[in-house]
Amino acid sequence: SGTDDPNFTHLTKSGIALLYNEETNNTYDVCLKLTKEVLTIQKLDVVCTSGSETQANHRAVVLRRQATGGLGLSIKVIYLAASVSISVSLAIYINLSPSCQVHLLRTAGDEVTITVRYLREVPSFLKLPLGSPGLDHSRVSSPLFDSGLHLNGNGNNTTPSPPSPSANEPKYEKRWLDAVCLPLLMARVSRYKAGTDKLRCNCFEVFALDEASTNILQFFTAAESTDWLQAISTNINDLTQENIKIVNKYCSSDDQIVHMGWACESPEDSTAGRTSVFKFLALRGPYFHIFRSPPVTSLSSFSNSICFSLVLWMAEDCWLQARLYLGLEHSLEQQDNESLCFSILVGHGQSHTFRLELASDLAIWEKSFQRAVFLEVQRIRSKSYMCSSQGNVLCFTVDFGSGFTCSEGTSKTVLWRYKFSQLKGSSDDGKTRVKLLFKNTESKQIEMKELEFANLTAVLHCIHSFIAAKVASMDPLFMCSQSFPGNYMNS
Repeated sequence: SGTDDPNFTHLTKSGIALLYNEETNNTYDVCLKLTKEVLTIQKLDVVCTSGSETQANHRAVVLRRQATGGLGLSIKVIYLAASVSISVSLAIYINLSPSCQVHLLRTAGDEVTITVRYLREVPSFLKLPLGSPGLDHSRVSSPLFDSGLHLNGNGNNTTPSPPSPSANEPKYEKRWLDAVCLPLLMARVSRYKAGTDKLRCNCFEVFALDEASTNILQFFTAAESTDWLQAISTNINDLTQENIKIVNKYCSSDDQIVHMGWACESPEDSTAGRTSVFKFLALRGPYFHIFRSPPVTSLSSFSNSICFSLVLWMAEDCWLQARLYLGLEHSLEQQDNESLCFSILVGHGQSHTFRLELASDLAIWEKSFQRAVFLEVQRIRSKSYMCSSQGNVLCFTVDFGSGFTCSEGTSKTVLWRYKFSQLKGSSDDGKTRVKLLFKNTESKQIEMKELEFANLTAVLHCIHSFIAAKVASMDPLFMCSQSFPGNYMNS
């Protein structure tokens, strides 16, 4: 469907699926209707379109206990969703399993009145009263008999003859009626069994912000499942982007939200009994936020998150480096768990690993990290670290405009300077020392500079971030997608 903003591509879609309820172990045909903001699930129901529906919604049966044979009742299947009211010496309302119902009937008195009321969870054809107009009566039997409830009074278990039609006789039609309406703003989808890495086949769930769920939606083919999953995810992402635009109107240029959305955090040590948990992630200003639930109350909610800096560190042992894995050789249906994950390296080796549902989601996060790092480098412009070389205290500076500079620690005299494009390679000992290889533009020779840092990992991450931002600034497609002035082509 169309939209006023060309950046948003929300979809409208409808189709048939199966809805599986893990609690009742029942499966129903449902009709799905997807709009920009809502996913609606409709169930097939029988409605009375004309005439009187008095007592059409329930059936009463009086059972008298015999000397032999008891109540003369056998229960093959009673739908767990049915509400059964049993009157012995007093009325008892139950919603029990078949075994519990059998026990209750066996211990009841000499006369039992059973009233069965048909609910939506019962297949619609079972709810039609006997003799409903417009139906093939040879193929539609009594709901009482279809449910497996047989009385000895009718020994041959045949269906009674339909009553003669009357002017006030009710007429029925099958219709799709709204059963669940899930708002898609801040919603999430999952193809995995809750808390595990086990992938469901051709199935997924949709969870609203308030944790209301669709239960499990099943599809006949993997392609159909992926198509619906992609369409729903697209609308969720579009609503998120619209919400980001609204929030950013009230934020400073240094505090803009770049991207946010759900991801499933996988435990570092699965043997410790930890399970996967959904977290809400946000890239805002110079920080990466991890929430238990979306910050929907106010902007101050961002303080209630685990927060890591992208480039600029309050203490130089706290930073963020994103590593994204994308199995391009796999189709959307064949991608394994590892191919749709990214990890966040924090400080000295601590990491968080997040799993996404679709390759398109991972691509969005990849571009968002690039944009967030670009913004932060543009904001701070340069970063300096104290270091040493051959016993001398030096100052090493990474500058977005001029490149790499090394100067004396006290006099600030510049000892050497290279552009980003002159860096041809590097190696380090994994502890404190790094060798930087630069190409001299005049002699065309490789010049090696060996430096020692107190926190080498932070320095290497900073260098990587600045180079990535420099490469992005030279990409016309990237720059066209950004609203930032300046293109430093000469550095």
